[in-house]
Amino acid sequence: MYSPQRKDFVSLTLGDQHSRSYTNGKHRRQSCWRKWKQLSRLQHSLILFLLAFLFICGILSYPSLTEQWRGLSDRSLKEDWVELDNRGLRPIPPGLVPKLPPVVPGVQDVPPEVMPETQRPSIPLLPKPPAMRKPPSKRGPPALQKRGNVSDWQVKDGEEAMVKREEDGGKEAKTVIRFGLITINWRGTMIEAEQGTELQSTAHGKEGTVADAEEAADLKPVTVKAVDRAEAVREAFRHAWKGYKAFAWGHDELKPISKTHGEWFGLGLTLIDALDTMWILGLKDEFAEARKWVETELSFSKNVDVNLFESTIRILGGLLSTYHLTGDTLFLDKAKDIGFRLMPAFKTPSKIPYSDVNIGKGTAHPPRWTTDSTVAEVTSIQLEFRELSRLTQDPQYQNAVEEVTKQVHRLEGKRDGLVPMFINTNSGKFTRRGAFTLGARADSYYEYLLKQWLQGGKKETELLEDYLQAIEGVKKNLLRQTSPGKLTFVGELSNGRLNPKMDHLVCFLPGTLALGAHNGLPADHMDLAVQLVETCHQMYAQMETGLSPEIAHFNLQSNNGRDIDVKPADRHNLLRPETVESLFYMYRFTKDSKYRDWGWDILQSFNKYTRVPSGGYTSIGNVRDTLNPAPRDKMESFFLGETLKYLFLLFSDDNELISLDKYVFNTEAHPLPIWPSTS
Repeated sequence: MYSPQRKDFVSLTLGDQHSRSYTNGKHRRQSCWRKWKQLSRLQHSLILFLLAFLFICGILSYPSLTEQWRGLSDRSLKEDWVELDNRGLRPIPPGLVPKLPPVVPGVQDVPPEVMPETQRPSIPLLPKPPAMRKPPSKRGPPALQKRGNVSDWQVKDGEEAMVKREEDGGKEAKTVIRFGLITINWRGTMIEAEQGTELQSTAHGKEGTVADAEEAADLKPVTVKAVDRAEAVREAFRHAWKGYKAFAWGHDELKPISKTHGEWFGLGLTLIDALDTMWILGLKDEFAEARKWVETELSFSKNVDVNLFESTIRILGGLLSTYHLTGDTLFLDKAKDIGFRLMPAFKTPSKIPYSDVNIGKGTAHPPRWTTDSTVAEVTSIQLEFRELSRLTQDPQYQNAVEEVTKQVHRLEGKRDGLVPMFINTNSGKFTRRGAFTLGARADSYYEYLLKQWLQGGKKETELLEDYLQAIEGVKKNLLRQTSPGKLTFVGELSNGRLNPKMDHLVCFLPGTLALGAHNGLPADHMDLAVQLVETCHQMYAQMETGLSPEIAHFNLQSNNGRDIDVKPADRHNLLRPETVESLFYMYRFTKDSKYRDWGWDILQSFNKYTRVPSGGYTSIGNVRDTLNPAPRDKMESFFLGETLKYLFLLFSDDNELISLDKYVFNTEAHPLPIWPSTS
């Protein structure tokens, strides 16, 4: 008999009421996949069909769910507005415009930085209903939160701004304008400013219900006054002056982005250029502090080279103009000083002046690289020196510049009244013949022919003859039309070949033509002026920033559907005045409001793409790029001396403010009196 089989091991089981079984997820997934694989094709199809059916049913049921949620949201919104109504904050029914206090002229479309600090209100906005309010995404004040790729200094410069107060029946009426975001590019220049939406008339909107009309019986539509554009120019000037005063006081030019200054002559060029602008704009406080600087700080006893032309039109012209407007002999004394110091430039073998003068040493010389002067430089100083002689009774100034005029009048090398760009100071003859332009180096020669004739009381017939002949030469040799838009432009002639390019500088011509027609010259001059000023307007309107390039190229054949092309090297804008100058003349003589509208568009573009928040305006490098117009960090003195002055005069309703029958503007926009008749 065999004994029972012995076991070689002991089985031991340990239990714990708190123990949890361990499940291997990977193993479980593998098991599920094995089970799915074990199903038949029919079973697979049934399961997939069921899932698809459930998905389609879910989509079909979504609109009803949406309506349910929308109803909840609407009820919540209605409750919120009822709560506001109970607090006296009644919503405006659709299609109705509330009766507002009178809109103060000069406030709409004006960036908030131009508003005086004391006039910025702290009136809270109505809160959004809770159902519409977005939860904050970042900590800190909303104005300092980053938005996408925009830096944290892309801020709201005043969500609301009170712009003016008016006395109305003994009560103070306040007008509030809301402004949108002011976007600043990485270099520090404002490149975008979205303006607030203007109120629309109920005639252009949907009609409100009867209940809405009864509820809003006291909210009657009112007429909104037009913007006071002249006041907007004043605010632009104050903003530019703010930057100059803070960062460049007493220096030649402001660098608004780097918040410093640049020197050319070291004579406070911007300040002197802006003197008569401040007087014309009625900025008494700014003028008073500038006058004090002229009295106590301005000295021409400096060992420094200055350009004869630039110092004549800006400094001498600015001082003479300010003297005539104010009657203050301080400015006449300073004009005498600088005028006398510029006279060594005329000590040349030909009497054609050198381009540069050392006003401290009393010496003069041509540019370092040539013995030539440009024709524009030597023929665009006559208005100022002639006026200085009239005021001082010293004929040396007038004699010097009229000798230049006489020589140029009889020189050979002209083409139908058009002059070459250069003249030699030793021989007194034109050089580099064959190139003719109304742009740089020749432009103001033509302007001063007409204006000297006007200044002298229309007696110097040789000046008038030269001017009329030159305009005929422009028509014959330089005038062309583009395709497809038929824009009339003034090209350049080089060795008999037309180059279809036009400097922005040429946009002085429409205004000059209109001025001549106003003074009895042929009527077709005005017709040409109308055509050319349209072209100058298009040089702005067809650019993405609304600002003109320095040079435009025009298409004579419709090869790309565009009338105007701009080469990369010509895309900069220097805040130049020539187009707004012509707009001013055209409006004065025609009263056509479109010229004001075009000027307003230009001012808005300056504010949008060139205005620097800390003060000042900057030239830009690319008028085709709205995202980065490439600010150049320089505010030329002529922006205050010319551009803003002409804009203000364009928008002013006072035709006697610098009457064109009593004054003639020099090429730096400084008005000088037309001489009284002695006959």
